[in-house]
Amino acid sequence: MKNCNVVGFAGVCLLLSGCSAAARRETDQFSADFEDSPPGRVPTGWRITATNPTAPMAEWAVRAADGAGVSKLFALTRSQNYDGTYNLAIAEQAHFADLELSVRVRADAGKEDQGGGPIWRVQDENNYYISRFNPLEGNFRVYVVSGGKRRQLETVKLELAAGRWYELRIRMVGDEITCWLDGTPHLHARDSTITKPGCIGLWTKADAVTSFDDLQVRALRTPAVDDGAPPPR
Repeated sequence: MKNCNVVGFAGVCLLLSGCSAAARRETDQFSADFEDSPPGRVPTGWRITATNPTAPMAEWAVRAADGAGVSKLFALTRSQNYDGTYNLAIAEQAHFADLELSVRVRADAGKEDQGGGPIWRVQDENNYYISRFNPLEGNFRVYVVSGGKRRQLETVKLELAAGRWYELRIRMVGDEITCWLDGTPHLHARDSTITKPGCIGLWTKADAVTSFDDLQVRALRTPAVDDGAPPPR
């Protein structure tokens, strides 16, 4: 798999900046495993930003992996943010409304917060959906962020560990959201706050240092029946 693969309706690559332009075309598929990106840099096509920043922008970079089966990953490596700051890495070349996505996430460190997850239907740094896990709190949640304010849609308590990989899988069709953690569907919610296509991206809160890998997204053009199977690879 290539580092970044974007396919539009006509099977052409869409390299567009920004998330909320009215004329933005939706993407069919997007994947990123960061293998072709130079270590120590932010991958091409990704923008680093934050919701409600409280300190200088967090540092993100591609890193050589320290575990078997993975050679590179994308990580937030340093953050001085705290409280209600959400650190974002946005892939501006991919735009989806109804989608299914999966990403591997590892909570590496954090005294105030740990963990993180994917964001989708991103209009800008203040408007998007987010699903994340937090080992410190022992929960898995889905939220909508609107006007920079986060509203919880659903939560479940789980035993979670820092330092190990989890796979998060998200499906959103219309206003229906389902979120899986390691293959189990834990969260179900409905919300119509954001209906337009938007970018996808990665999220941590406050001082959470987190690694991400194997991001895969596909568009869902019609309502789908869940067969319990993971997204196609």
